[in-house]
Amino acid sequence: MDLVSQYGPALLRGFGITVICWILGTIFGMALGLVIALIQRYAPRPVRWLIQIYIEVIRGTPFLVQLFVLYYGGPLIGLRLDALPAGLLGLTIYGSPYFAEIFRSGFRAVAHGQIEAARAIGMTEPTIIRRILLPLGLVSALPALVNFSIILTKETVILSIITVPELMYQVSRMSAETFRYVEANLVLALFFWALVETISRLGRRLEARITQHLIERT
Repeated sequence: MDLVSQYGPALLRGFGITVICWILGTIFGMALGLVIALIQRYAPRPVRWLIQIYIEVIRGTPFLVQLFVLYYGGPLIGLRLDALPAGLLGLTIYGSPYFAEIFRSGFRAVAHGQIEAARAIGMTEPTIIRRILLPLGLVSALPALVNFSIILTKETVILSIITVPELMYQVSRMSAETFRYVEANLVLALFFWALVETISRLGRRLEARITQHLIERT
């Protein structure tokens, strides 16, 4: 209890920053991934090749390396970011190729006949994307989107390396000051278990509501 009273507020602040980093990193990474998936589907072949190179480079290198290059190498090209913005940008860049591939697989699950039927009745491509491709593709992609969002929560611990004061940073400080490594890491595990369990339940509920909405529309 003495550890709770002494370090509880700092751990809660760190957990709050972890949740904020995860939410913003997921939203921005998902948005960028959606743009990349649409570019892969509709852009000319040279542009698709460039996008594929970006995807392979980001997926083929560790997040820690990417974060170091962004935070410590950015000033060499005039990009000077504080720790928190650099962490959010790093999560966005790291997550976007994975989200793009998830969206791409979701789009491919949409029956081609539905898209051809929409074109036959005069729908424009933006309307097809908004009313057919995105809703139906999202249903297929949602479990994978939730799963990678959970993975992204665990990647937030790496942000402590560049001094983002998130949960891992606070736990490391607690361990260094008290030498109570087991208790500190148990607290870390419990916080992340609670966050992952919440995300999983919200994802299942969202999937059920989207599926029910599509059934009612048909």
